[in-house]
Amino acid sequence: MDVNGTVAEGFEPVREAFAANFEALGERGAAVAVYRDGQRVVDLWAGTKDVDGTSPWEHGTAQIVRSATKGVAAAVLLLLHQRGQLDLDAPVGHYWPEFKARGKERVLVRHVLNHRAGLPVLDHPLTPEQALDPLRGPAAVAAQAPVWEPGTDHGYHALTYGWMLDELVRRVTGQGAGEWLAAQITGPLGLDLWLGLPESEAHRVGRAGRVEGPEPTGGLRARPKRSVTEAYEDPASLTRRAFAAITPFPDQNDPAYRAAALPATNAVATADGLARFYATLIGDTAGASRLFTPETVELARAEESAGPDRVLVVGTRFGLGYMLHGSASPFLAPGSFGHPGRGGALGFADPGSRIAFGYVTNGLRKTVTADPRAQGLVRAIRQALGL
Repeated sequence: MDVNGTVAEGFEPVREAFAANFEALGERGAAVAVYRDGQRVVDLWAGTKDVDGTSPWEHGTAQIVRSATKGVAAAVLLLLHQRGQLDLDAPVGHYWPEFKARGKERVLVRHVLNHRAGLPVLDHPLTPEQALDPLRGPAAVAAQAPVWEPGTDHGYHALTYGWMLDELVRRVTGQGAGEWLAAQITGPLGLDLWLGLPESEAHRVGRAGRVEGPEPTGGLRARPKRSVTEAYEDPASLTRRAFAAITPFPDQNDPAYRAAALPATNAVATADGLARFYATLIGDTAGASRLFTPETVELARAEESAGPDRVLVVGTRFGLGYMLHGSASPFLAPGSFGHPGRGGALGFADPGSRIAFGYVTNGLRKTVTADPRAQGLVRAIRQALGL
């Protein structure tokens, strides 16, 4: 496999790990980028643009990043808080009165971000067509009763997270999260990262699909009280119901799906766009000042939820909108914050080492969090840094 791109001196282990993903782990097409101190030190790509194609992956090829979207969207709420436009400890119903229905009066804005709102499922799932309507998802969540007392426990809000976040942004700013992100962050910074893919950029996006590879270890292959497999197979489980809030799940290669803005699942990015996004959260980058103040960085990575996850069934850790380093989702170091995407994608920042990371792929594995391809790259960064 010919690996294209560059690595800075000392980061050669990342190139070796990236090549190994193609040689041993079934990678079809992918890219990885790493920033340190706001400067790009890794920029690699290889394979084919489409998972089932022959055209080469090029510099600037983008991919859907699935739940890595959540970390991008979380920055919108945290920046609104940083600017004094949103109170994290206010009830969601303060901004969105219709949300108060059916016992949700005490759901706080922070509960949306830390997965403690008690609303991971919909009793009446949306069709793919309904899910693309920016009004239908929020209305469905507003009509839903919590499945546990809000604030008392946590469980991954796989799809409903996005509708709650999007409607909060809309009520505060008059724009959806994708519009605000483009106007305030990705557009001004020139990031190849979109929540609602413009038609003008659609030609850059590769076709994603399932690939097989060696069975992963750790992450969501761990076996707690009941196996993850059992949770996904049980139609009555919170796990199955959370991921079935849209039924059937949309074709993520559908142009209409990519053009919509679903802040839980469908951002499209290059590896560089994702990595530079995280780099700019924690520090200055070329031509751009940092987005998060040190106080907001601490909000993002301070533990808000930890322990057995009522949806993912394993122990998870969350800050405000971000997964935190742990056994289910290992990042670079204990102070890292970011978000994986089901199937492989990963973006995170580590303020301690001043590292920001982005990995995108067209080959979707069964993994939900700790994909072995991304984890191999992270281990290589640790090696390069001597951690």
